[in-house]
Amino acid sequence: MLIANYNFAQMGDVLMVVLHQDSIAQVSEKKDNVVRIYDEKTGETLGYNFFQASKRVSDLNGVSGQVKLTQKQVNDLNDLLNEAGFAPELAVDDKPRFVVGYVEEMVSHPDSDHLHILKVLVNDGEHLQIVCGAPNIAEKQTVVVARVGAMMPSGAIIWPGKLRGKDSFGMVCSARELGLPNAPKKRGILELPAAEYEIGQAFDFKQAAGLFSAK
Repeated sequence: MLIANYNFAQMGDVLMVVLHQDSIAQVSEKKDNVVRIYDEKTGETLGYNFFQASKRVSDLNGVSGQVKLTQKQVNDLNDLLNEAGFAPELAVDDKPRFVVGYVEEMVSHPDSDHLHILKVLVNDGEHLQIVCGAPNIAEKQTVVVARVGAMMPSGAIIWPGKLRGKDSFGMVCSARELGLPNAPKKRGILELPAAEYEIGQAFDFKQAAGLFSAK
């Protein structure tokens, strides 16, 4: 997993790269213009901060928010890691994190009066268990799923979690959570027209931008 974020206006010339979820035992070390964040107990790298990033990483000018790093950009970052004395461990991650899913099963959460436990098909034969509290969630819906590792438009990252003791591996998204223009203000997941979307395909934000007309 590799999640990158660059926002010069708010953070300065710093490219932040996340590889794993935060740890209560996380610490950091700085060498040259690179900060490595890692788990002190396991030694696992959780992420890096690259300072003065635009001087060495190609095509960052004008970027704001999540960056889908190219192979060239990852090579640039690995060069910086190597020069600083860190292991050049980064690899391109082109797996789609926002995908079209299908709610195959839904049962009530045993410890909640509004949560439901879903079995969601997200690819050929691949299902995710997701706990959802949307009032309009139902079986046989075509939906948008933020998989583990997705960065929401708000900047939040989706990690595995538990809701009232039940595992949840992703999130079924609303139009507002996806940042779609003119999204309804009322709570509820975005139900896609099934005939226009294929289960497992990457969700196209540009295609979906016209789902809601301005009033």
